[in-house]
Amino acid sequence: MCRVVDLRQAVLAKNDASAHTLRTRLAAHGTTVVNLLSSPGSGKTALLESELLRARERAVPVAALTADLATENDAIRLARSGAPVKQVLTDGLCHLEAGMLAGHLDGWLPDGTRLLFVENVGNLVCPAGYDLGETLRVVLASVTEGEDKPLKYPTAFGLAHLVVVTKIDLAEAVEFDEIAFRANVQQVNPGVEVVLTSARRGKGVGALLDRALAAAEGAPPHTPVMAGRPHPGHGHAHPHPHPHTHADEADGDLAPTPA
Repeated sequence: MCRVVDLRQAVLAKNDASAHTLRTRLAAHGTTVVNLLSSPGSGKTALLESELLRARERAVPVAALTADLATENDAIRLARSGAPVKQVLTDGLCHLEAGMLAGHLDGWLPDGTRLLFVENVGNLVCPAGYDLGETLRVVLASVTEGEDKPLKYPTAFGLAHLVVVTKIDLAEAVEFDEIAFRANVQQVNPGVEVVLTSARRGKGVGALLDRALAAAEGAPPHTPVMAGRPHPGHGHAHPHPHPHTHADEADGDLAPTPA
């Protein structure tokens, strides 16, 4: 058992080092990363498409990278915004890692990109322990998922800089208890902001973009209490299926392409 724990901690430590390198390198290019985590079906892609459209309307240089186990459906949807979009297929891996992200950005990320939105694999367990070099970590939950979601996934919600509730237009139909949800969020992450949204109705659209731009301009994000604790991980380490995207590739040059 000790060997498994040691291996997990070694994997996470290596990822953290790669994330630090990637964060520093992207910052030098003026790019801020927003890491989006949620369960499948939360409405994350629909909201992100709306935010990308809003960014384009405001002439904010944005790009999006979306990760899935299979299919390019999300990338096709996001590309309708007109923003540069890249699909990453993880071939069974349940999360992105900093080295993987760096490898996929190399030669693709347009020069001058102000914000890079990363739509992580739909999962609130595995991605929670992996820093991607983000400045802003956002966890989304739809009203259809229940008020106790933050208590069921305390690491994901506990490390968030921002919590976004989606599909708020369905709140009454599913008897969503906003007060209970907010209380549960505060229990695992005291002081974190909760934003209510509906991509379908346009409610709250633009709030995520505003928070991301504020972070890009140097506004310090919320500091989760859990961030000061030992790295939580998610209980198991994964052999990496793609040698060409190994974590230590984050030490290489990003070489952004012209916009």
